[in-house]
Amino acid sequence: MAVHKLFEDEISEHSYSLIAVHSSMEDYRLAYFLNSRAATRLKRLKQDLMLENDVGFPIFEWIDEASDICWNLLRNKVRIAHETKQTDDMFGEGTAYRSHYLIPEKQQVDYFVKIDNEGPYAQTERLIRTIKDIPQVITAYQLDPGDLKSKNNLIFLVNAK
Repeated sequence: MAVHKLFEDEISEHSYSLIAVHSSMEDYRLAYFLNSRAATRLKRLKQDLMLENDVGFPIFEWIDEASDICWNLLRNKVRIAHETKQTDDMFGEGTAYRSHYLIPEKQQVDYFVKIDNEGPYAQTERLIRTIKDIPQVITAYQLDPGDLKSKNNLIFLVNAK
């Protein structure tokens, strides 16, 4: 059996555009506003994007077959509840929450919009302006995936059969 090796040079080029979104709104509301204002058709997938430690990140996807573009809306932060043991203090037992990040080095980012277009998306600046016009969106800007340490978390095959 032959062994195939991938060199860093072969996978260093990214074939998608990435937009960071800062917003306190729920993911389904952001997807709704993107659908209504950016003419997308994002839908929540039944299966979350699973990373290590069984942490699931909600993912919305739309495949624009006419333009051959795959759109994804991903939440960057999820909070997982962990039961705490009973202690002798006045709070007793309870629930503690631990935050997990899809891209840990960008903890301040709430959502990522990933546009898989076999290269840079031509209308990124217009899309960023549209996202910034959504109520409760603080800001949005483009990120270079090559600068991210955890960029491998953005490489996934959701509809692979």
